[in-house]
Amino acid sequence: MAEDRGQPSAPFHDPRMRGFRTRTAVQDVIARIVRRVGMLESEMTTLAEAAGRVLAAPVQAQEPVPPFDRAAMDGYALRGEETFGADAYNPAVFRNLGESRPGRAYAGAVGPGGAVEITTGAPLPRGADTVVKAESTQSDGPTVRVFEATPPGRHVSLRSEDVAPGTVVLPAGRSLRPQDLGVLSALGMSTVSVVRRPRVTVIITGDELLPPGSPAKDFQIADMNSVMLAALIERDGGLPRIIGPVPDDRDRIRTVLASAAEQADAIMLSGGSSTGPEDHAPSLVAELGELAVHGVALRPASPAGLGFIGNVAVVLMPGNPVSCLCAYDFFAGPIVRRLGGRPGDWPYRSVERPLAQKLSSEVGRVDYARVRLVAGQVEPLAISGASILSSTTRADGFVAVPADLEGYPAGALVTVWLYDS
Repeated sequence: MAEDRGQPSAPFHDPRMRGFRTRTAVQDVIARIVRRVGMLESEMTTLAEAAGRVLAAPVQAQEPVPPFDRAAMDGYALRGEETFGADAYNPAVFRNLGESRPGRAYAGAVGPGGAVEITTGAPLPRGADTVVKAESTQSDGPTVRVFEATPPGRHVSLRSEDVAPGTVVLPAGRSLRPQDLGVLSALGMSTVSVVRRPRVTVIITGDELLPPGSPAKDFQIADMNSVMLAALIERDGGLPRIIGPVPDDRDRIRTVLASAAEQADAIMLSGGSSTGPEDHAPSLVAELGELAVHGVALRPASPAGLGFIGNVAVVLMPGNPVSCLCAYDFFAGPIVRRLGGRPGDWPYRSVERPLAQKLSSEVGRVDYARVRLVAGQVEPLAISGASILSSTTRADGFVAVPADLEGYPAGALVTVWLYDS
């Protein structure tokens, strides 16, 4: 996510935006997040639990990998110079001294005229400097004939060839991949220091809401935001805790919010974020801490807000699901990722494609336009329609229209951020 998308640098007043005297520019909200939200402390975890975690400190090799010279081929370990001149008509002849196997080395040393049968990964015997591949040899038991000249160093993996002591193998801030765990294991590390995963409390409010997955009843509908936000938080490395739905009762919401601020690293308060009589979230955040932003020049998430209770960031998330998703992408997601030591930028893959038709917007706000890709072109689906969550399931991604543009004409090349990445 770029931190400057052309938004005005200061709040502005737009009489068409009812309920808010001014709305804060998107870039200013992001700047507040960057200033106030930093990486959490580190903790130790086992390799078995380390996949996807973020390294808190660089990993420097203390030991060589591999820790000994070893065979890179099945065959015979011997002194390479003694094979010079050998061919199918004039083989070099060696005494078979024994064998070396992975985890079980040949105990003696290889002197002139000696050879040790060896398999891939087995320790190279003392005195040997090369491995002649098996298909270039013939053995009758005590004698080995070599039909191919093999110079010293051939088919041998040398000590520290993979990783030398003192090498920084993995940098701080790296999200550990499966192959990284293999390297850590090779370095003899059973545990690793990682950034603690952010504890994120999601508070769902609204008298109209039923638990997720419930059939609609009377004038109530199922909560959609909690399951969506939980999945997004987990994707970004956080540990979600869902509370609610909580009725639109100011005292109950205050109690839940105050308790959450004592336990969480970040809070997302979904619903009640606008300026209506049941929108308690802004005043409660201001009462318990600091309401830094209320109302953003962003469609469809204009009622979003940002506050802090102590050091805990609180994001006011609109109850409408598309607005909620938009507020997560722009504000809540960067908070979760920054707390966990990850880049604050959007975790989406982007592509550039031409617009199939005009994409209209308004100067003075950022528009979160859902789009789909059809025959190599971008087809706009919606900018408005904050409650139409299906517009995001039908979409391949979104286009963020900067605040200083009135949109894009047909044929314009636009950046599409893909949901499936």
